[in-house]
Amino acid sequence: SDLVEVPRPRLVLVDHNEFSQAVAGADEAEILEVIDHHRLSGNLRTREPVRFINEPVGSTSTIVGIMFRMRGLAPNKGTAICLCAGLISDTLHLTSPTTTGTDREILEWLARIAGVDAARFVKDFFAAGSLLREATPARAIEGDRKVFEENGWRISISQIEEMGLDEFWKKQAVLHDALTALCAAHSLHFACLMVTDITAHHSVLLVAGDTRVEQAIDAGYHQRTPQVFDLPGVVSRKKQLFPYLSSLVGKLTPP
Repeated sequence: SDLVEVPRPRLVLVDHNEFSQAVAGADEAEILEVIDHHRLSGNLRTREPVRFINEPVGSTSTIVGIMFRMRGLAPNKGTAICLCAGLISDTLHLTSPTTTGTDREILEWLARIAGVDAARFVKDFFAAGSLLREATPARAIEGDRKVFEENGWRISISQIEEMGLDEFWKKQAVLHDALTALCAAHSLHFACLMVTDITAHHSVLLVAGDTRVEQAIDAGYHQRTPQVFDLPGVVSRKKQLFPYLSSLVGKLTPP
């Protein structure tokens, strides 16, 4: 049978553990390993046993750092800088509620290897550019997007981190159009974009799709303008926004 079997692509799933969040065709690939820090859900099935690493830390970059250390290895300077950036972005420089002591320890270790001052690197990293200013609305929404299914609902949550919200307010209308198009293109019942102001530790949420979800959010958060909600103190999609939306749609009649 090996003579006629078509070789399958080999994949490692990083920072996700669901086929709905993986590249197209992942369900036909040979999954070698999963490295992630999110909840377990979805339809991930494999033909063979795989190494599955899932840790309750603030960033998958932290897990990669742990894997280096467990093997008595250290990343090169370039890799260490990339891991620092991922860890800082995921945890908002260790201020997100997802942050753990392990994240702090690994960031300190990586910063030493990279030869950077973490505090200075944070300023340079977040000041490097605004995704909302530099990218198209569709690309901005796709940059960091997670899809989940709950109680028959298929929902997408995108997140962007900015220094201030000026660019968001300038592009609110076209971003909403992009979210609406996303719903149609991916058969979503609801899609939202969480824009986090890292300087104020505050987010706004732009929503599109089934208005029943929007009405449920309105019962808990102030609706600042049509389709936009204030989320004071909310900065983590994984630990704050996702559980909230999951609980809301769990109480709604499936679409």
